[in-house]
Amino acid sequence: MWLQVLIMAAIPTVGGLAPPWPEPARVPMLLIGLGFVLVACVLLVSGIVDLGRSFAVPPGPAPNATLVTTGIYARARHPIFGGWILVGLGFGLAFSPWALPLAVLLVLELLGKTAVEERHLGARYPGYADYRAVVRRRFFPRLVHR
Repeated sequence: MWLQVLIMAAIPTVGGLAPPWPEPARVPMLLIGLGFVLVACVLLVSGIVDLGRSFAVPPGPAPNATLVTTGIYARARHPIFGGWILVGLGFGLAFSPWALPLAVLLVLELLGKTAVEERHLGARYPGYADYRAVVRRRFFPRLVHR
């Protein structure tokens, strides 16, 4: 968890201190990056709201958690992690290409965290394997639900 926090703090720091995008690309990259952050906010808020009392920060479910398979979780298993990925990429795109390698590092860290989380969820909830087979998208939901 601390690695994720460190990387997430480093992305805007490097983005603010490193050389910006070249002048012709600066405004378009800012707009694209802010678009990523806007979509990220939707994923983050939807994921947290839909989890309700089952929301937990450390990997693995909270002691009183139930398996949530409705709302955004009917379309993606880890939309909050998807939101953080888009925040990292969005800040990198918005401010400096020098921040993008850190955004890629964040993606790798969250892939590892997802593997740990899924082991915890599979051990706790007997129906998790079936849920995982139905909801195949890890971070980003389908736009149209089947």
